Amino acid sequence: MSEVGGGMGIAALVVLGVLVLAGGALTPQSDRRDSRFGGVLLVLLLGTAAALAWRAGRVGDGVAIGGQLLAVASAALGGGPVATAVLRAADPDRVPGRRRASDPEVLRGGAWIGVLERTAIAVTVLAGFAEGLAVLIAVKGLGRFNELKAPVASERFIIGTLASGLWALGCVGVAVLLRD
Repeated sequence: MSEVGGGMGIAALVVLGVLVLAGGALTPQSDRRDSRFGGVLLVLLLGTAAALAWRAGRVGDGVAIGGQLLAVASAALGGGPVATAVLRAADPDRVPGRRRASDPEVLRGGAWIGVLERTAIAVTVLAGFAEGLAVLIAVKGLGRFNELKAPVASERFIIGTLASGLWALGCVGVAVLLRD
């Protein structure tokens, strides 16, 4: 590991740490109307961490393990505001008084399910068990099966699951860049 690569690796860890803190701070506020800014901020932080990790290349074991731990925490805490921002942006029906995919009352409990889902996705991929992703999505779908009959609920489920899953994979990507 070169000194420059090690410095870049540490910088990537710092940005992931900021991402964990920002995600934790933004999560309780993510149901507010102005949540898009928080989602964009988190995506920019993740992009910065990824660029630093890519520049660092392979780092020492301590930095790599720190990257994995912070990637799981970033996936868990940062994904809620990002998924909410994506749901709001994808919501074609902005008529007041109507139930929309971005309505947090549709599929209640989704925030906690999302945290668990993103954590499981990150751990599963980092453990090298990519087949576990199919199991996770199947379990989530079966758990929500009766609720998904409503079109607005199925739309929220698909958009939220994809946004949440892609976020978790992006966070894991930073750890993989540091490890490999």
